[in-house]
Amino acid sequence: MKSKAAKRRWVLVALAALALGALAVQASRPEQQFETTPVVLGEISATVAAVGTLKPSRYVDVGAQVSGQIKRLLVAPGDQVEQGQLLVEIDPSVQQATVDAGRASLAGLRAQLAEQQAQSTLASQQWQRQRQLERQGATRQEDVQTAQANHAVAQARIRHVQAQIEQTQATLKADEARLGYTRIYAPMAGTVIGVQAREGQTLNATYQTPTILRIADLGTMTVWTSVSEADVRRLQAGMPVSFTTLGDQGELQARRWSARVRQIMPAPEEAVREEGKEAQATATQAVMYMVLFDVDNKDGELMPQMTAQVLFETARAEQALLAPLVALSPDPQNAQAHRLQVLAAGKLQDRQVRLGVRDRHQAQILDGVAQGEQIVTAVVPVERGWRWLQW
Repeated sequence: MKSKAAKRRWVLVALAALALGALAVQASRPEQQFETTPVVLGEISATVAAVGTLKPSRYVDVGAQVSGQIKRLLVAPGDQVEQGQLLVEIDPSVQQATVDAGRASLAGLRAQLAEQQAQSTLASQQWQRQRQLERQGATRQEDVQTAQANHAVAQARIRHVQAQIEQTQATLKADEARLGYTRIYAPMAGTVIGVQAREGQTLNATYQTPTILRIADLGTMTVWTSVSEADVRRLQAGMPVSFTTLGDQGELQARRWSARVRQIMPAPEEAVREEGKEAQATATQAVMYMVLFDVDNKDGELMPQMTAQVLFETARAEQALLAPLVALSPDPQNAQAHRLQVLAAGKLQDRQVRLGVRDRHQAQILDGVAQGEQIVTAVVPVERGWRWLQW
């Protein structure tokens, strides 16, 4: 009996010791745990993202300056053309007839001029004869005056015919120019990127110039980028910019083109609005500004109207102390500073820091921390409770 009672007492003592140990362990456990990340040196850049469209830097729309039927269309989309190359021939029948009529009219006027010059010579001779007879007293004053008037009339007719000749020559020059417009030549070297007409089509150039085709120099492309009014003030000419095309988004090694900003348009995309519509604009309507930059395309990888995913680099820092943005909070006493917590020797230290370049995930720390220090990114509360032993 004594041995059983002794065993029971020893078991009770052991259980009491275990309970006391569990209480001591539970009391010694911290109420919070911390997630940290070290301060590291690295490279950081601040960017503005936007979407752009690729367009040729130089292009020209080739149109018809005369009306008529297209007899020959000598190029197709994708063709390479040289400056001065014949592109289109328009039926010249009407223009040729007009030129022929003008030339015939000019020839008739020149014949009239010769006739009037002969009449003027005769009138001059008659006037001289009457003047001589007048000095001899062998003619009447009336005959002298008539001869003088005939001479003046002949001179005036000559000047009138000469004016008609000049007018006809000017008209003929314009008609010959229009005849020349029936043969359309390439105004620049490049690639035919679009044809809006067909052989046999009749063009009407009476009210506006009909466009036949477009030639572009694809060796240099311009990216027309739409940037919101919230970001456009951060951009400036000469700033680095890079982009990828929409077709490369799924590739592991997407090609990235680099350039520099050439121009920021001073007015929004739709700066010219119909009168009275501007008052209807609301604050919810986004205002977009066009930002232009050029990129070399000698290899022909870029094509017109491609969509570009653009990144403007507004700032960059090398060998910068970096901290995640989630660890930072504004300093309530200093609008120019931020605060973060550092875990040193198991204790939290509150630090005031100044920030430099920032991106979407991290920021450059200018002062307040050193490389390698552990920055607290999250505080995880520890659940308090009993852990029962399982036998």
